[in-house]
Amino acid sequence: MTDHLQPVEHETSLRRFTGHVAVITGAAGGIGRACALRFAQEGANVACLDVNDVANDASAEACRRYGRQAISLHCDVSAPDDVNESIAQVMHRWGHVDILVAAAGIYTGGLLGEVTLQQWQRLLDINLTGVFLCNRAVAPIMMQRRSGSIINISSMSGKTSWAGTHEYSASKSGVIGLTRSVAMELAPYGVTVNAVCPGNTKTELVLAAARQNAPREGLTVAEWLERRASDCPMKRMAEPWEIAGLCAFLASEDARYITGQSIEVDGGMVMS
Repeated sequence: MTDHLQPVEHETSLRRFTGHVAVITGAAGGIGRACALRFAQEGANVACLDVNDVANDASAEACRRYGRQAISLHCDVSAPDDVNESIAQVMHRWGHVDILVAAAGIYTGGLLGEVTLQQWQRLLDINLTGVFLCNRAVAPIMMQRRSGSIINISSMSGKTSWAGTHEYSASKSGVIGLTRSVAMELAPYGVTVNAVCPGNTKTELVLAAARQNAPREGLTVAEWLERRASDCPMKRMAEPWEIAGLCAFLASEDARYITGQSIEVDGGMVMS
């Protein structure tokens, strides 16, 4: 990671989730890790799901430093058996799931003629099908308890697009549509379902976008990142903890009447 993308950790004194169980996909880094830490800080027991076992173990250990229970589970969100087994392990340990943050995702890009079918399918398998599989796995648990919160991580690219982001924008738009439908189905059971749409955030995913797109624009990676920051009305990129803060709010009692929404955290890039 370059100096431009060194995330700043953030701590809170809030304790809204004592005794709750939070399942976080993509917990090995970026927004997923920030969400895992935020829910641990606020008292939740946390299940960290990711394919990067070393980094995922580190996230779970960081959660335990706040005095909470946390486990690290290897999970490929595009594989139904992995998802179902992970949720089964969470249920065996704690007996319930109160919060899901579906944050696992990847970035690939390229001009239309460069995107292979394999590239298209792999990204949708992880970014969209993975969210579907995780929502499907926890929904019956939350419906039976008649409570719970699902937060699906979309992107500002789910509401607007740029050249060379075909599969990524399609997947994130799909997450918004999926979120609305799941929200409609689960609303009678008291379960809220919302999408969070980050702007450019200091994560490895944005660094991957910089590495792919900077040469096409005749820029260095550092110049591309600086340009994306200056494009934003707030003239900076987001920190992962700023996205995690909204996720925590949406899972809290203060947000029990908010569902089916797709909310930007993008410094004013997409104003609706």
